[in-house]
Amino acid sequence: MPVKTLQQQVDAWIKTYGVRYFNELTNMAILTEEVGEVARIMARRYGEQSEKESDKQKDLGEELADVLFVLTAIANQTGVDLQAAWDKKMQIRTKRDEKRHRNNEKLQ
Repeated sequence: MPVKTLQQQVDAWIKTYGVRYFNELTNMAILTEEVGEVARIMARRYGEQSEKESDKQKDLGEELADVLFVLTAIANQTGVDLQAAWDKKMQIRTKRDEKRHRNNEKLQ
């Protein structure tokens, strides 16, 4: 799905079911909460913490989708074109890191 379509889908959902956007600071807090839920799964499932029985039912994909949803909402309400931002950032990363990782002995 193109990023523009994702932004439109989130906007339509919020206007249909969410009534309106939460303010930017509220969405930032929600984003932090959602990232924390991803961190909890990662630390317990893939890290050294033991996974509680109640955590085993949590779906990493759903939590990542929550992060994407709120991130997209923040982009929408602040006027950020995520596709343009993504394309620009990928160009910067590619130019900056073109040989950096290939020449990193730690990654060999």
